[in-house]
Amino acid sequence: MRTITLEEHFSTPAYLEAMAEVRQGEPINGLWRANREKLFDVGNDRIADMDAAGIDVQVLSLSGSLDKLNPATATALARDTNDKLAELVRVHPSRFAAFACLGLQDPANAALEFERSVRKLGFKGALVNGTADGAFLDDPRFSPLFEAAQALDVPIYLHPGLPPAEVTKAYYSGLPADVAFVLSTPGWGWHVETGMHCLRLIVSGVFDRYPNLKIIIGHLGEALPFYIARSDHFLGRVARLRRRIPEYFREHFYITTSGCFTLPPFECALQVVGADRLLFSVDYPYDTNAAGRAFLNSLSVSAEDLEKISHGNAERLLKL
Repeated sequence: MRTITLEEHFSTPAYLEAMAEVRQGEPINGLWRANREKLFDVGNDRIADMDAAGIDVQVLSLSGSLDKLNPATATALARDTNDKLAELVRVHPSRFAAFACLGLQDPANAALEFERSVRKLGFKGALVNGTADGAFLDDPRFSPLFEAAQALDVPIYLHPGLPPAEVTKAYYSGLPADVAFVLSTPGWGWHVETGMHCLRLIVSGVFDRYPNLKIIIGHLGEALPFYIARSDHFLGRVARLRRRIPEYFREHFYITTSGCFTLPPFECALQVVGADRLLFSVDYPYDTNAAGRAFLNSLSVSAEDLEKISHGNAERLLKL
């Protein structure tokens, strides 16, 4: 059975050097340094690890955002990163595909880079990380991003990003630094903020304005499958929308398994969105291909649904 994963990360020396300057002393730099060699490797060692877990294709994306950089630097680094990623995919075209990196500080140029990455470099969409300049993507300034995605007929992967300083101070102060960092990121904060980001896109009318827009989210839905009915119960009373909130969620969002390898959240997501909207992913190198594969093998779904989750939905969505 063919297997495709969608939230699989890489990096470049130029990116980590830029981040070392603007995120001096931040714990995220330690996380990147700890995984530096695996992030840089898009070759034989990574492929051997994929082979050992029976993973045929990784869709690669930059690990991290450009949000701390000035607009000109972010735009230039995004273009350079995408060119490097395109070359890596070119060397192993049957094993890798790519999502574009974008500098959202300049949305107009980000949209142009998005279009270049898809039309010229053959990328399958774009991956963006959380807020940009402290603003959620429902801010009207980001409309060029959605216009490009809809015109290109490719998805945007909405990945968690580091919380703004004001949020870190309000929510995560008063704790040991290592505990605060993990609580604010993969231990909880990343996921609930990304879930809220998705709800903001819905209630602000983004999908009414862009009816063919497709969004991918990871981590078995960033807690939304569990709470979407409750959100609808209350938000549906006040949001002036054309459809119910769960309808937008089921029709515009795709959910990956990245980094979440236990059955209860998977079963909840399956009941809420169905097998046609679920896609297998690992979150490499922050989780292991072996753990992801063991989880995939443990799923009690029909053979037809397993084919969809393992590769069929990704092939259809990304035109692989």
